[in-house]
Amino acid sequence: MTYTKNNKTYSIPNEELEKLQAKLNISRAEACDLWLADNGYEENEEQKLLNEKAKAVARKKVSSEKSKPRKPRTVKISGEKQWLFAHIFGELSQNFDFVKILKENKLIEVQINGKFFKIDVIEQRPKKN
Repeated sequence: MTYTKNNKTYSIPNEELEKLQAKLNISRAEACDLWLADNGYEENEEQKLLNEKAKAVARKKVSSEKSKPRKPRTVKISGEKQWLFAHIFGELSQNFDFVKILKENKLIEVQINGKFFKIDVIEQRPKKN
């Protein structure tokens, strides 16, 4: 639909006007004015006042400091993983000059010909049902 107001012509989709009319139970002219205000072609004083009122309302900030403290995470390391890690570290230490443990039972760093490699030992546990 083409709508003319203040010597300006606007093209407004009929579907949107029908939705506004049905939901708000307003006339076609009111729906056109509302559509123009919603899409930034005109200023609606009532809308402007409501926006200013909403901006003035203080918002409550939720702080993570006030929330309940979390329990520390306990890492369970199986005997098999400890054995495998020690075995890998022992073999690498015998064969290479620079071998370093970055995280106990987890990460090993090895230098070979000036290049650094990281070996991450991860245990895949069965899924819980």
